[in-house]
Amino acid sequence: MKEDIKLKTEVYALSQSISMSAHKARRVLDQILGRSYRETLTILELMPYRACYPIFKLIYSAAANAKHNMGLNEEYLVITKATVNEGTTVKKLKPRARGRSYAIKRPTCHITIVLKDTALYEKYVVENSIRCLKKTGWIYKKKSTDITCHNMYSSGGVWDKK
Repeated sequence: MKEDIKLKTEVYALSQSISMSAHKARRVLDQILGRSYRETLTILELMPYRACYPIFKLIYSAAANAKHNMGLNEEYLVITKATVNEGTTVKKLKPRARGRSYAIKRPTCHITIVLKDTALYEKYVVENSIRCLKKTGWIYKKKSTDITCHNMYSSGGVWDKK
């Protein structure tokens, strides 16, 4: 049942061979991890890094996948996982003086974004937590259990004793 809910609420998008360093893309992804969909789009529009635009397009694509393929609402989407892996390095030769050449290495990266729908997940967690509490006897138990909080300051406490 748990994996069934996971499959219904998680959507991902993958972009491969983006022409930038994985380190530079990771710097942006660390800022948006765990945030909501709308908040993420706002942050990415305002950040000054070159990596923001491909990540913006990828998150927009993942949300479109969620809406079109699964019928999820964009308001409840949260970024749960964002990974960057190094791709192939494009190697070129630049001509230099006296017939020599200079190697140019252009790094690429693969970015994966996972969005999760929190509306279905919260409903599932609430149902399971009530079921768990019923099972352990904390809720709907036949005998009443009173938990009293003793206030140390109003009940005299340690300082009144001589």
